Amino acid sequence: MLEPKIRAPKNRGFYVRMKLLPSKHGRSSVPQLEKKSFFYRNCKWVLWLSLSLYFFSSYLISNHPNQNNNNKPTSLSKTHFSSLASRALYESTTNNITQKQGLHFNGLKIFVYDLPAKYNTDWLKNERCSTHLFASEVAIHRALLTSEYLTVDPYEADFFFVPVYVSCNFSTVNGFPAIGHARSLIASAINLISTQYPFWDRSHGSDHVFVASHDFGSCFHTMEDVAISDGIPGFLKNSIVLQTFGVKQKHPCQEVENVVIPPYVSPESVLRTLEKSPVIGRRDIFAFFRGKMEVHPKNISGRFYSKRVRTMLWRKYNGDRRFFLQRHRFAGYQSEIVRSVFCLCPLGWAPWSPRLVESVALGCVPVIIADGIRLPFDDVVPWAEISVNVAEKDVGKLAEILEHVAATNLSAIQKNLWDPRVPRALMFNDRVHEGDATWRVLSALANKRARSYRSSRVSSQ
Repeated sequence: MLEPKIRAPKNRGFYVRMKLLPSKHGRSSVPQLEKKSFFYRNCKWVLWLSLSLYFFSSYLISNHPNQNNNNKPTSLSKTHFSSLASRALYESTTNNITQKQGLHFNGLKIFVYDLPAKYNTDWLKNERCSTHLFASEVAIHRALLTSEYLTVDPYEADFFFVPVYVSCNFSTVNGFPAIGHARSLIASAINLISTQYPFWDRSHGSDHVFVASHDFGSCFHTMEDVAISDGIPGFLKNSIVLQTFGVKQKHPCQEVENVVIPPYVSPESVLRTLEKSPVIGRRDIFAFFRGKMEVHPKNISGRFYSKRVRTMLWRKYNGDRRFFLQRHRFAGYQSEIVRSVFCLCPLGWAPWSPRLVESVALGCVPVIIADGIRLPFDDVVPWAEISVNVAEKDVGKLAEILEHVAATNLSAIQKNLWDPRVPRALMFNDRVHEGDATWRVLSALANKRARSYRSSRVSSQ
């Protein structure tokens, strides 16, 4: 009799091999087969040819490109993908990475506007632009441009990133970023993209993403009362803003769809510090703070800086040997953080501070003194398990509070804090790394897909 066997060589489909078996009487059946017709003598070749044609035709049908592209124009004026050839190249590229993208955020795609240099890269002539505490606007832009989530076809995009650097106009008087130009610069960028592209108008900006990485976020002012008075500019109120400012209570400067992001801390500077002093090394400073602490609480504006908190810290604990408090700048201050058990993170003009990120990255327990602060990525970073929160009114009891923590659950806090995933979530890199700050931004955007014009069209079909 005949017994078919199926074999599957690597990447070559499969074919049928016919094996001739002895009959039950022990005699070969070959002579009988030779007497059959031509078809029987050549059946294995016929079967092989038929199956080959079948699978080859199936492959052509299943991989034939969809010709129904009537819903998309084949070109756009003043864009970088107007030719059919470039579009074909784009599609073949994205097909190759679709499987990889599917692992995270269900194939999320971001289009980054290619704006004139005056909106972003011209500011990089000053090196501080890409390294200071507001530099997340630069880091996110760079990371997206090299990310697997980038798309060069805006019709395939879920969100649109508008790269405008507003925090790099450093004052020649005091060296601090001056952001008086922020509103006009962003308004100009929006006018440009809405004139040259159709995507802003079709969603009224709801799927467009901006960064506001300074004191009071999208209110674009360093003083809270002025920021509140000015409010968020109308042209941004329907968009998504990535901002360092966030509080739990209602506040005019967060009355926009927003994601609270960490301030920028250079990952290179952290790595250099940890190469000399590892996280699990000796910590001989009990409580540390270096920064502005006014001896006289009122500044030139007549307002209390840090709501007097920093002044109270200096007055109460400057002579306390358990506290290492310094009012003057020191370039190597990270070497002091990595030697400290507790790092004080009091509010300044705004509630947030780069000390939050530096403390976590260098393994020092952050002591947060900023009532009502909304912390970055609080849905994934276990802030309650890695930090100590002290009410502003309780600064006078700070020493007793920290002594109690040290005597009870300090080891548990440090164990949670020293989990590498925690600092990774708060650090921006030039390229997206799984679990880092830009990756967390992408995760937050993936959860806001309902705001995307493309996603809403797909879900309604």
